Amino acid sequence: MVGALCGCWFRLGGARRLIPFGPTVVQTSMSRSQVALLGLGLLLIFLLYVGLPGPPEQNSWFWGDPNVTVLAGLTPGNSPIFYREVLPLNPAHRVEVVLLHGKAFNSHTWEQLGTLQLLSQRGYRAVALDLPGAAVAFFEERARQLGLGCQKVEVAPGYVVTVLTWPGTNPALSSILLNSHTDVVPVFKEHWSHDPFEAFKDSEGYIYARGAQDMKCVSIQYLEAVRRLKVEGHRFPRTIHMTFVPDEEVGGHQGMELFVQRPEFHALRAGFALDEGIANPTDAFTVFYSERSPWWVRVTSTGRPGHGSLFIEDTAAEKLHKVVSSILAFREKEWQRLQSNPHLKEGAVTSVNLTKLEGGVAYNVVPATMSASFDFRVAPDVDFKAFEEQLQSWCQAAGEGVTLEFAQKWMHPQVTPTDDSNPWWAAFSRVCKDMNLSLEPEIMPAATDSRFIRAVGVPALGFSPLNRTPVLLHDHDERLHEAVFLRGVDIYTRLLPALASVPALPSES
Repeated sequence: MVGALCGCWFRLGGARRLIPFGPTVVQTSMSRSQVALLGLGLLLIFLLYVGLPGPPEQNSWFWGDPNVTVLAGLTPGNSPIFYREVLPLNPAHRVEVVLLHGKAFNSHTWEQLGTLQLLSQRGYRAVALDLPGAAVAFFEERARQLGLGCQKVEVAPGYVVTVLTWPGTNPALSSILLNSHTDVVPVFKEHWSHDPFEAFKDSEGYIYARGAQDMKCVSIQYLEAVRRLKVEGHRFPRTIHMTFVPDEEVGGHQGMELFVQRPEFHALRAGFALDEGIANPTDAFTVFYSERSPWWVRVTSTGRPGHGSLFIEDTAAEKLHKVVSSILAFREKEWQRLQSNPHLKEGAVTSVNLTKLEGGVAYNVVPATMSASFDFRVAPDVDFKAFEEQLQSWCQAAGEGVTLEFAQKWMHPQVTPTDDSNPWWAAFSRVCKDMNLSLEPEIMPAATDSRFIRAVGVPALGFSPLNRTPVLLHDHDERLHEAVFLRGVDIYTRLLPALASVPALPSES
């Protein structure tokens, strides 16, 4: 036993006993007296181990422990889930990962309670998830509190559009649709002044949060305006629907694009829609009546491969360079057109950016294939057929083996009139005039779910009542001042009665 504890080879009573110690073999001879002294020393060590007090047990977690780092991110794939994660400080358990989720708890709740930090200190890797159903559960609860109808439409596996309904007094009239999205873009927490998912309000009244401008603010402004109007006992002829869609930030293809094709959408009988806009740093409010069409184009070039030390003709890179040069020359022309006309806004011209270059396997190998990807945003007044032919001609002029394909190609731009011929615009602009709100009608330079709504014949305006606010959507430290947010609630409280009381249109008689 003594030999086993010491991990050596010992000669005991003339007989040799072999006791292993790791990968090393040690051969030692000891007398009986030496063995006895060694045993006595080990006994003393054992008694000291038993008799001395151990380290104090940690029965509570102290907030702010610098040894615990909370990580945040999104899972990969088509249905990303936000999570917060801690790694174990002292891994010592067979159960390596603990998943935390709940209907009423999000990942921030688990962090605030200290559960993530405590599990880390106890040797676990803990991951708290923000499940997609959390937003739906939130709106279900708001519907119950406000006495609204609530419908959940799963337009694709795991993608739910939530519809809250305040019935009007005249079901023969078309309804008002207030649309917003519940998803947000990822964050880089290290670049934020405050936790982007805490909705921290600083001493000056700015609320820091991902979605503060894009567009959780508008979702809550809708709800608060409806709450105020219901508390005051109002009823309006037209029904008001609030739709909350799950995937606008990744294109809306598993949300509004599918929803407008479903019978549940047609049953809403939407006559007019409000959707998101963009903040305006001036005193004015921006309102969007149309938007550019996203075309995502990938140009692929094939050519002769070979050794990187040779002057090889007809390479993939040479031909791709010609196409890239043609497209960037077009980009410069559109940029100059925008700069030279002070009356033009960015949405009125076509933009393009080179976003990806792919090809090659080694420094000394000329690739046989290379590709370039472009993000075009095509203005609504462009002849789409002629523009596509122009793209094809640039590829043909570059040489044989140059082709293009579309990853996204929106072909249905619509324009909502912004004059008194449109009764919805007349009601909208009249309220803004009465409230002394200065409007700047524009074409949305990016893409929103409004394009799907307009494409099925429903006029829509993109409007976020955020003036005197720097444009920080998708940016670090996205924030909104509380006074601007509350002013937006006031604006919707005036807009909704006017829109929901528009008299019957000729098509509704």
